[in-house]
Amino acid sequence: MRMEITPAETSVSRSRTPAEPASRDAAVGITGAVSLLRPVRAGNAFEETVERLLQAIKLGVVPHGEKLPPERELAARLGISRVTLREAIRALQEAGYLDVRRGRYGGAFVVYQPPSPRKGDLRRAVTRMGEDDLEDALTFRMAVECGAARVLATTELTPGQRETLAARLAGVNDAAPADYRRMDIAFHLAIAELSGSPLLAAACADARLRVTDLLNAIPVLGPNIEHAAVQHAAIAAAILDGDPEAAERAVAEHLEGTAALLRGFLA
Repeated sequence: MRMEITPAETSVSRSRTPAEPASRDAAVGITGAVSLLRPVRAGNAFEETVERLLQAIKLGVVPHGEKLPPERELAARLGISRVTLREAIRALQEAGYLDVRRGRYGGAFVVYQPPSPRKGDLRRAVTRMGEDDLEDALTFRMAVECGAARVLATTELTPGQRETLAARLAGVNDAAPADYRRMDIAFHLAIAELSGSPLLAAACADARLRVTDLLNAIPVLGPNIEHAAVQHAAIAAAILDGDPEAAERAVAEHLEGTAALLRGFLA
């Protein structure tokens, strides 16, 4: 998904052994790193680097106040030179998404925060996106996230992976309203990344990114959080029980609820 660099809205100074990338990501503790901070194509290295970093910022892979991975590590992850990485970081700094600090404790810190929902924001976001593209995005998300849950439920999970999924579930359940969307994203991306398929994880990240601005444009509602918590628990339980049909069904029910909420606010 291509993203424009615009100033940040708000800123402050079947059983199988999972593939190695998922466990590598769990080791560094950054949900979304495998799917987003992956090698870019050489032909458009600068543009794709900006796109990947902006995706990671908007999805909360690196949250507000935290810094990007060290330059050497990040350049290696993206498969680019450190010069290209610095140029991309400079562009995002100028756009108001990053604050670059020098010195021993320096780095590129995320200063982007999703804007608070305002009346008309959702309609404007859908207008920019297009009604047909919205329905396509919801269909795409349904397909890839249901597929990810089914795949993970057929995977022989290690104790560490089971703990990771349980931790992501606890994280979204315990999140304060201001941090709920980010922790919800972390839970959903973890399902895809624990499958061990970088392509599937990337597809799920892309699908969520397509609706992130829309979800950020509606308020976080208490009853919806309570309902989502029950659905999240059902998703996790089905995966941990190794029941692919139940996992797929639980994800579908959850995403249908999200789609209904969006349509309700647009009515």
